[in-house]
Amino acid sequence: MQPKVIFGNAQTEGKKRWGWILGHFVTPTDDPRSTTDLEVKWAVHQAGDSRNQWATNEEATTLSILIKGRFRLQFPEDEVLLSSEGDYVLWVPGVAHSWSALEDSIILTVRWPSISGDSIEVG
Repeated sequence: MQPKVIFGNAQTEGKKRWGWILGHFVTPTDDPRSTTDLEVKWAVHQAGDSRNQWATNEEATTLSILIKGRFRLQFPEDEVLLSSEGDYVLWVPGVAHSWSALEDSIILTVRWPSISGDSIEVG
């Protein structure tokens, strides 16, 4: 029987899955956190952390919200600086992105739907 209430710590649980705490990759599949509807990630980045290579999602829309710090997201035609708690950026499928932490930062990311293999690196 699937539990009706689940609790825990996003930072601790996410360590096993690169920060992702909800989505298709959570096992076992009868866990309520295992879903193809959306993905949720709690990410803690030290100042200077970055992903220099571009990545895109073919089908998923992504929303990243700044919890604390200063965090820059780069897109082919734009750059967004998240600098105040609650700042967010949303991008649609097919938009390449990279990022860098300008200060120690915490980012909450929600992506939907949750599809295995949807995130790919691009040149």
